[in-house]
Amino acid sequence: MGEKRRIGLLTSGGDASGMNAVIRAVTRYAIYNNLEVYGFCEGFKGLINNDFKVLDLNSVGGIIDRGGTILYSARSEKFKCREGQKAAIDNLKKNKIEGLVVVGGTGSFRGAHELHKQGIQVVGIPATIDNDVAGTDYSIGFDTALNVIIDIMSKIRDTASSHERIFVVEVMGRDSGIIAVNTGIACGADYILIPEIKFDLAKIANEIKHHREGKRHTLIIVAEGAASASDVASSIKLLAGHEVRISVLGHIQRGGSPSAMDRMLAAEFGKRAVDLLLEGESDCMVGIRSMKIETSKFEDILETKKTIDEDLYRLAHILAL
Repeated sequence: MGEKRRIGLLTSGGDASGMNAVIRAVTRYAIYNNLEVYGFCEGFKGLINNDFKVLDLNSVGGIIDRGGTILYSARSEKFKCREGQKAAIDNLKKNKIEGLVVVGGTGSFRGAHELHKQGIQVVGIPATIDNDVAGTDYSIGFDTALNVIIDIMSKIRDTASSHERIFVVEVMGRDSGIIAVNTGIACGADYILIPEIKFDLAKIANEIKHHREGKRHTLIIVAEGAASASDVASSIKLLAGHEVRISVLGHIQRGGSPSAMDRMLAAEFGKRAVDLLLEGESDCMVGIRSMKIETSKFEDILETKKTIDEDLYRLAHILAL
């Protein structure tokens, strides 16, 4: 028997629940296809430092239900320069790695695209709780993050109702309101503030002031890219004359055991990514659109900004009346 063909695997950018399930799926499906898997630690930083471990069936056992990533993650400024990219490519060639799977978001895929332009076969798997990657309806980690937030919002609602409070809850999402819109409609928030659509705090405060009778709580979800919870709370308190409490959920949204949906996506994305490498494809990302596994070119998804569903946003506020 000759030497097995090798592929590389790394997780990059912010961690997302389901990354470990992806590592498991890629590794086991690759081994099934007689490939050897080199897992690079701390994303592109691991490529530059040649920091890897050979993954086998046992090393990915028992990780499917764990949040975070056993390969760890980091952002590498050095990889953005040609010197860092050259070091990464030299290590891939030295280790005789023929293809690379990059698990992450748009920033990670920009790095992957650069590797492709310099002759490296690379395929991406979207994994970010922000779900802001074009070319896929869902990214790994998004569904889990929604469920974490919804659970917390249910607890906040209990307290808000008990004390007749207004709560402003800040969720993550960088410059995207996708998390805020989806959690808002799922937990029945009264108002959702997102960067994509202008909002009028004076109008909101006036509505709260004049529609409080018979209503024991008001829940306002604000995306971190739209405003800070503290600023929104201060304005509402000043304009409406009611006490306002805030809760900034922060990085708790990125942790936890992945949902069934994220585990299923991890399995399907992982299989398809390995298949694409075996087929000689490169410079592309696996995704899901209209419930079908699809592929998109990096160039297309990097040039396209994913937009929110404005119909869903309007529906959220109609149902909150």
